[in-house]
Amino acid sequence: MKEILSTEQIQTGLKHYRRIARQDMLRSGETPHPDAFLKHAESRREVYTRLGAFADDHGPNEVITHALDLYRTLPFVTGTPEHEHPDIKGQENALENFFLLVGLDPKTRREARSKRPRLS
Repeated sequence: MKEILSTEQIQTGLKHYRRIARQDMLRSGETPHPDAFLKHAESRREVYTRLGAFADDHGPNEVITHALDLYRTLPFVTGTPEHEHPDIKGQENALENFFLLVGLDPKTRREARSKRPRLS
């Protein structure tokens, strides 16, 4: 992992990601699967909001640990059709974007990914 971002830097990055998700929500009607696209964007925005709220009361390392914990609990849905499970895929995408934001070591992300449960 690179140098840890400050809480303020994390909040700024999450705010930027929330704006992008909001823009995606607004343009969902222009996509081939508007309901799935909307749900994906809403799920991303929700994750960014929850991480931001967590960051209000916790330090950067705790926010990263919390995000990894959330990531480990997501069912593994990779390989399913694009428009299926948009809520899970949106959460996954949001958390992976957050990991890029904070510069999380790819090995750490892969280890967390390998612990995710299969979709039942």
